[in-house]
Amino acid sequence: MAKGRKNGLYPEISEELSALMRTGWADTERHDLVPDEQAPHAAARRARLSARFPGERLVIPSGNLKTRSNDDDYPFRPYSGYVHMTGDQARDGALVLEPRADGGHDAYCFQLPRDSRDDDEFWTGATAELWTGRRRTLAESARVLGLPCRDVRTAAEELAALSAGGPVPTRIVRGIDPALERAVATDEERDAELAEALSDLRLVKDAWELGELRKAVDSTVRGFTDAIADLSTAVATSERWIEGTFFRRARLEGNAVGYGSICAAGDHATIMHWTDNDGPVRPGDLLLFDAGVETRTLYTADVTRTLPVSGTFTPLQRKVYDAVYEAQEAGMAAVKPGAHYRDFHEAAQRHLAARLVEWGFIEGPAERAYALGLQRRFTMAGTGHMLGLDVHDCARARNEAYVDGVLEPGMVLTVEPGLYFQPDDLTVPEEWRGIGVRIEDDLVVTDSGHENLSAGLPRSADEVEAWMARVAG
Repeated sequence: MAKGRKNGLYPEISEELSALMRTGWADTERHDLVPDEQAPHAAARRARLSARFPGERLVIPSGNLKTRSNDDDYPFRPYSGYVHMTGDQARDGALVLEPRADGGHDAYCFQLPRDSRDDDEFWTGATAELWTGRRRTLAESARVLGLPCRDVRTAAEELAALSAGGPVPTRIVRGIDPALERAVATDEERDAELAEALSDLRLVKDAWELGELRKAVDSTVRGFTDAIADLSTAVATSERWIEGTFFRRARLEGNAVGYGSICAAGDHATIMHWTDNDGPVRPGDLLLFDAGVETRTLYTADVTRTLPVSGTFTPLQRKVYDAVYEAQEAGMAAVKPGAHYRDFHEAAQRHLAARLVEWGFIEGPAERAYALGLQRRFTMAGTGHMLGLDVHDCARARNEAYVDGVLEPGMVLTVEPGLYFQPDDLTVPEEWRGIGVRIEDDLVVTDSGHENLSAGLPRSADEVEAWMARVAG
């Protein structure tokens, strides 16, 4: 990777080179750009946010680059609350909602504009376009976003002047852009309420968002099929082959993966967040495969299947798998409008608690075991979560709106019960140790119940075996 502007090989810029670099560039202003299809939906979301904070200035940054190593940065991923309110993915930006005297807010975006060709910044500066690619002009961004756009290089100064002792209180989402955070005078508790509100407003997806989540899930189904078709190569190599095969689909059809893929074979399946993916894939073992494609608009799927590497479950593997499948069926049946959010979790966990008592792994009766949470030794995690721009979406929402709330049409959530028998767990027979099973699907709450967005992937043991026979041969 050439990094000439940073590695000191050319320590000085001659006047002749500077003059040469500043001349001979075409005007590339784009006049064909139209508003993004998400723009009207983002405007409606801003209106709902505005109604929550009348008379207050709101600042929602997009975030900055983060260093991976030395002078190499991680791929940029903007703050989800900013994306939700703008549809934009630019780094170093910020949405500002400025209160109007007659009520409501005027919205505008700070953006990093194109580099001028009148100085050397465009090829030597910290944000040099010649190195990192063309950005939109402020006028182009305004057309695409449907928002007035200003130069972010003046944002800190402008916001500091506005918030310094003025009559209008300011709130900012903290932890996203340190420079903007330092520039404004705000209260930490009040700022937390803004972040909370941004999560609350993502709980119910609009029609456009549901379309993006369908795309994410459909691509994920194709990614799972790709990986299973390549399973024999994974057996000859490692879990990394499965990860790489799925990633190819994610990059082809979307932005990337929505989270680190879990390609856990053998006893790695008992590790909830196994993302090293460097272990062997052996016939006779199970493969717990948890992955999701993130669309180019940053909405992600989150699907898990547990698959017999050899194509057929052993009797014991099937016994565990069937228990998890039945628990998921119970959980999914509880997903409907008006139900408490916790209902699907409780239904699945009660079923697993009963099975663990039946098998003699925890002391019954089953209702007592569930009340004491004894099943958690083997189920470990909750049974699901909201899904959207973040894989664990709406994480900062109020408890009363989320985990203690009621399901509404348009909410999207996962149902993902599991059983995990650790390889060193002496409380279960040896043949159970190292078995991990999870089944996860993405559901949208509808007016009459729910729709399983990931129904394109087989779930029952018989269906999984038949699917693998067709795809993997």
